[in-house]
Amino acid sequence: MMARIGVEQSLSDVQEALRAQGYDVTELKQESDANGCDCCVITGQDQNVMGIQNAVTQGSVINASGLTAEEVCNQVKSKVH
Repeated sequence: MMARIGVEQSLSDVQEALRAQGYDVTELKQESDANGCDCCVITGQDQNVMGIQNAVTQGSVINASGLTAEEVCNQVKSKVH
């Protein structure tokens, strides 16, 4: 089963890129959306967006700020495999 990745709403290009690689992508609209995600991708404009940094203790948080969708995918791959 593929990893479940939470991606902030504004990062639609990242969502599409991860889906294309077969990941189960969940859009992060509120803190509870991060529950059960193996990894979360945030814009980093607010380092602790909606408390996601705290909520996702079992997964890792990737700050997508300044990264291309492909670079984010590579980071996700290295963290969840």
